[in-house]
Amino acid sequence: MRWFVILGAVLGGALIMTIGLLVGHFAIPKDSGPDPSRDDLSKDVDVSFIEQVMAEIDNKEIEKSLRELTKKPHMAATPGDEDLVQLILNRWKNASTGLDNATVDRYDVFLSIPDPANPNNVTVVTGNGMLNFTSRLTEKNYTEDQVDPDVVKPYAAYAPPGTPKGKLVYANQGRMIDYEELVKQQVNLTGTIAITRYGGEGRAGKAINGAKFGVIGVIVYTDPKDINDGKALENETYPYSWYLPPSGVERGSYNGYFGDPLTPYYPAKDFTYRIKESEIKGIPPIPTQPIGFEDAKTLICELDGPVAPSAWQGSLGCAYRLGPGFRKEGRFPNDSDVQVNVHNQRIINSSANVMGMIRGSTEPDRYVIYGNHRDSWVHGAIDPSSGTAVMLEITRILGKMLKENRWRPRRSIIFGSWGAEEFGLIGSTEFTEEYYSKLRDRTVAYINVDISVFANATLRAQGTPSVQNVIFTAAKQVKVPTDLSTTVYDNWIRYFNRTSSLHGLVPSLGTLGAGSDYAAFIHYLGITSMDLAYTYDRSKTSARIYPAYHTAYDTFDYAARFIDPGFTSHQTVARTAGNILLRLADSLIIPLDLVDYGETLEHFYNSAETELGPILAQQNISLGPLKTAIDRFNSAAKALNQQIDQLKKEVNPSPLHVRMLNDQLMLLERAFLDPRAFPDKYYYSHVIWASKSSGIATFPGLADAYAKAISNSSLGWDNVSKHLTIAVQAIGNAAATLEIVI
Repeated sequence: MRWFVILGAVLGGALIMTIGLLVGHFAIPKDSGPDPSRDDLSKDVDVSFIEQVMAEIDNKEIEKSLRELTKKPHMAATPGDEDLVQLILNRWKNASTGLDNATVDRYDVFLSIPDPANPNNVTVVTGNGMLNFTSRLTEKNYTEDQVDPDVVKPYAAYAPPGTPKGKLVYANQGRMIDYEELVKQQVNLTGTIAITRYGGEGRAGKAINGAKFGVIGVIVYTDPKDINDGKALENETYPYSWYLPPSGVERGSYNGYFGDPLTPYYPAKDFTYRIKESEIKGIPPIPTQPIGFEDAKTLICELDGPVAPSAWQGSLGCAYRLGPGFRKEGRFPNDSDVQVNVHNQRIINSSANVMGMIRGSTEPDRYVIYGNHRDSWVHGAIDPSSGTAVMLEITRILGKMLKENRWRPRRSIIFGSWGAEEFGLIGSTEFTEEYYSKLRDRTVAYINVDISVFANATLRAQGTPSVQNVIFTAAKQVKVPTDLSTTVYDNWIRYFNRTSSLHGLVPSLGTLGAGSDYAAFIHYLGITSMDLAYTYDRSKTSARIYPAYHTAYDTFDYAARFIDPGFTSHQTVARTAGNILLRLADSLIIPLDLVDYGETLEHFYNSAETELGPILAQQNISLGPLKTAIDRFNSAAKALNQQIDQLKKEVNPSPLHVRMLNDQLMLLERAFLDPRAFPDKYYYSHVIWASKSSGIATFPGLADAYAKAISNSSLGWDNVSKHLTIAVQAIGNAAATLEIVI
């Protein structure tokens, strides 16, 4: 009897929610489509319609959009950015290809910009105060579409102003272990300026770590070894190839967290309380400035001191030394200091999200969200306009189908053009903060397509394990542009694959960190998320990212000549992402597979047992409860799959039963949230996917607590036990979410 009471309550609540329409921010006019009929309630996704949509996605239209998006630099909250706000808004309000509704959400966000009248730079100052060297203020121009007076000069966003001066030291990637190595080498870091390479550590971390050792200023550069496959000569780089020219400088945000720095957990509106600037966490405490490797070579190749370890050597054509200071009889007098000159200004400015909506016919209160940020550091052809062009093409096709009454999705689709992502994922985070409860309760999944095309070799997908099924299904339906006999799936498996205990050889689905706008959705709200792009052949390049990343060379010419000639890879990503979007929005049962999630939990457990188990046993800490929780999860996931399989055989399945199963699928990811698990990490609440500092491939809280206890037993093993409990409880909650009764 108790089972029927509980089930009745669940299904009754589901019925009430089903008949509700979108309200508030997502409200859409009632005349925007027909009301659902009884047939609509049991209608499944139409694969032939997906094929029609994919056939209409046009690479020439994507090319045209990208050309328009990259006419001007469009850093967040600048006139160029505002121009794109209007462009996207107008596209989504177009009478023949527009969406049901489009709006602009504005936030008053805390930004850091350089002083245009007093550019940042790095200088060498001799003992008598003479300037002996000044770093470039602008990158060298090669093409017409690169030249623009609005190109922002290189700087490190959120680095504090100042002009510290001291002896130069080389600190590799600026990690804690790098500074510790310098101390071991008896390099006195107090009062020094550290020059570090990009990579290995977050941008802000290089300065945060250095300040702990007495460093007073940091210089950051891109080593050709890390991004150019060692190519460092001007005739080897753009415009002759895709490699970064010597004067190229990677701009970036040195905000170690995401969201508006002054309003953590709350939307940056005019009524919002703001913390003091001195209370901001995760930004550099000392002046920091990026430079090109042309200038870095001038500094590093003149250093004195012991030769750096072999792993620290780069491709500047000289032996890297540690310093401090310059060698005798070199270019600079031995008594010369390096000065970091930063004149950044901190301001509050208005930044916009552009939101486009298509109302669902049957479940309008269930949302599939597709997002891409709009702002860039300069022209941003690849980052992010390649993604924006793909999103605009998807909305053009779906808008046309909508206006012609050929289609309306089962669930509502929301498109987001996020603002101020480059400053720390601000627009998307503010959106999740403002609509926290609604998004938490109603969002099915989030699809992120930021940089849609890094290169043109293969698909790269990242996501929570349950999305593997829908991504694979879509990838099997899309053809590779260079070989129409090959699917994206088959091509993908050639480049990135793994052996699954459930499925055999499959493509590798990467995990989500916090590198793009999916971060707040997965880590803060616990929404099933994914990120899609085309990428490189790793056997041909070791570049950590495409070489023109965040530089003035990321232009339409660069994209058209070296990243995706013909824009067919853009087209392929649009077809794949559009396919996934339609399956999530139109399928009777949300196409997520929770058994795949169980495989990941098993993998995490096996890693913990192998790498942590023996030492934990010595501390009388048992992993047994963890295994029990995972077994329970796997049983619940298999039972739910059986229910889904049975329902799909029914001719007219109960709408209430459909709703119940879909809610269990949708809410699973929320069950892994624990807002008390990581009190020192803004927004990180997801027990499975939170950031971790250790390299152990298991539950992040457990891995980090174990690593700290091993390195310093005084920190205690109690924290390990605590994080084991957190993991067990989260997995138990997830299992219970999949079970009908308590």
